[in-house]
Amino acid sequence: MLTHAATADPVYEFAAEVRAGLTQPLQKELPSKYLYDNVGSALFEVISVLPEYGLTRADERLLRRYAYEIVEQLPAPVVVAELGSGSGKKTRWILEALARRGRGRHTSYCPIEISPAALAMCRRELGDIDSVSIVGFEREYLDGLQEVAARREDGEHLLVLFLGSTIGNFDRPAGARFLREVRGILQPGDSLLLGTDLEKPLPQLLAAYDDPLGVTRSFNLNLLARINRELCANFNLHRFEHVAKFNPQARSVEMHLRSRCRQSVTIRGAGLSVGLLEGETIWTESSHKYSRGEVFQIAESTGFRCRAQWVDEEWLFSENLLIAE
Repeated sequence: MLTHAATADPVYEFAAEVRAGLTQPLQKELPSKYLYDNVGSALFEVISVLPEYGLTRADERLLRRYAYEIVEQLPAPVVVAELGSGSGKKTRWILEALARRGRGRHTSYCPIEISPAALAMCRRELGDIDSVSIVGFEREYLDGLQEVAARREDGEHLLVLFLGSTIGNFDRPAGARFLREVRGILQPGDSLLLGTDLEKPLPQLLAAYDDPLGVTRSFNLNLLARINRELCANFNLHRFEHVAKFNPQARSVEMHLRSRCRQSVTIRGAGLSVGLLEGETIWTESSHKYSRGEVFQIAESTGFRCRAQWVDEEWLFSENLLIAE
């Protein structure tokens, strides 16, 4: 079963955030969450299997190898809420481990996504798992998590999944604020399984965000195409190029769209006309990288305790089981 709890007015919110981002005085930007419309979600699925992008495979390897070890550390019964589920493919290992441990006990899985396409993929990918019901929330992360938490019954343990490198899309202060907000929704003893991409050699990092086939370029440019489609804009995609660069101060890989010429763009749905200089960029995404020990410090500072950490040595990626204190 998959039900949807829809956002109030996603087009209005999209327009407002595009207007706010493109009128920033120093650096134009667009929220990375809007990369994932139907086209963007499909392109990211392709990115995840590229040889240069090992993050998704590392995430899946850890979940496949350690899913039962992870769930054995949780009390029963468990409600699973996933922030940004994508297709849900890698979540299968956790849900199947819970099903085996529960021996027929019902488990609720609540993917929280702003992309209806991703929620539909979850239904196709995970709908065959016995004793698991899927209730999808077309919501922002925290709004959806609050609703899941409010619906759980007495005695149910909440496991929040925040997999992949999504926490890396926040800068470090914003990431810490977000984790504190998650902690504020949880009860003591609830848990958060947090994926973090770890520091690695610079050539390996840059290749992951600027692949030779150009799939990441298409993924990035699709954000402008989405604004054209949904907000009646006139971005000419040929006038922009994809840029991936490393920010050593932030320890992050940044994706930008760089204007090839001086130009003006009208976005009727946002009530905005914006000018760009040649070489000026629109910042679309950051992916921050962490050290292994840093996660323990972040957990302690945000109201959690890191009970266990599993590291993939092939790509240097970690899954971290945080317990709400």
